[in-house]
Amino acid sequence: MNITPLVWIITIAVTIAFFVYEFFAHVRKPHEPSIGESARWSAFYIGLALLFGVGIGVFSGWTYGGEYFAGYLTEKALSVDNLFVFLIVMTGFAVPKIYQQKVLMIGIVIALILRGVFIAVGAALISNFSWIFYLFGALLLFLAYRQAFSHGEADPAQGRFMSFVRRHLPVSDEYNRDRLMVVKDGRRFVTPMFLVIIAIGFVDLIFAVDSIPAIYGLTEEAYIVFTANAFALMGLRQLYFLIGGLLERLVYLAQGLAVILAFIGVKLVLHAMHVNELPFINGGEPMLWAPEIPIWFSLLFIATTIAVATAASLIKTRGARDASAAVAAPASPASPASPASPASADSPASPASPSETGSTHTPAP
Repeated sequence: MNITPLVWIITIAVTIAFFVYEFFAHVRKPHEPSIGESARWSAFYIGLALLFGVGIGVFSGWTYGGEYFAGYLTEKALSVDNLFVFLIVMTGFAVPKIYQQKVLMIGIVIALILRGVFIAVGAALISNFSWIFYLFGALLLFLAYRQAFSHGEADPAQGRFMSFVRRHLPVSDEYNRDRLMVVKDGRRFVTPMFLVIIAIGFVDLIFAVDSIPAIYGLTEEAYIVFTANAFALMGLRQLYFLIGGLLERLVYLAQGLAVILAFIGVKLVLHAMHVNELPFINGGEPMLWAPEIPIWFSLLFIATTIAVATAASLIKTRGARDASAAVAAPASPASPASPASPASADSPASPASPSETGSTHTPAP
């Protein structure tokens, strides 16, 4: 692809404009988005991403178009996994729902900035060192293993990094609207909202390490890498509120992503062998017998893996819910009901637990 500096400038400017509009139109005034609002904007951003991919295919060739769609699908799946961790962070910090939009917006902007830096570094490394594909491939294989067997075992809100932050910063006990700092008795404190932003930024850094090597395994075009990442992150805030309850049901998402990362890791290693220049491997000569996996197969494999992981997750959680409902059903519905005790008759009903409602959000402190 021949992308001129002007095209880069326009692309980056339009991306910034979208996020600025998002902030002033939807995030600036704290509120919890409705399902309808979230659905409309999610559909808009997904449609825009697909239209952009068609444009790349028409004007630059469908090889590049296929690379874009494969990269977009991979980055979107990784972004949904990112949302799951955001959910854990905001639940751990009990972020009020009306302020969750702002947290998500800041997290998405941080993610885009960090990925932009990683994209630039990755492009420079690839253009100068062909052996970097070995390193990226090995990294993705390691990340695939970690994704498959270590996902969801730690709460970022209670990790060592956040414990370090709490020890070195004075933290207030409660939220003060969406402010990051507050002054009490002449002393400045950071609010829990500040800690949430720090935790989200740390999570974004970790996910950038997964994301950028993965998409460089599908394309070497920095422009495709950037736009696929940008479109994957656009609409992520609305998607969070649209599929909030569904996130907990994607129990096999981690395993699906592990398969995708491992596949791309193998693809990178095969490509590194094909263009090998390391003197201690095959005498510095390329191993032309190593197969190059075509982009159409990568796109098909990634789409199929995501579909299978999603379907298997929904089938499993639906079966678990049906089993729970059967166990909770009364054993003898024909037996007369016992008279209500004074406590049950006069006392207000206790609020449902997160597991009963299907929500993991906790009330604000």
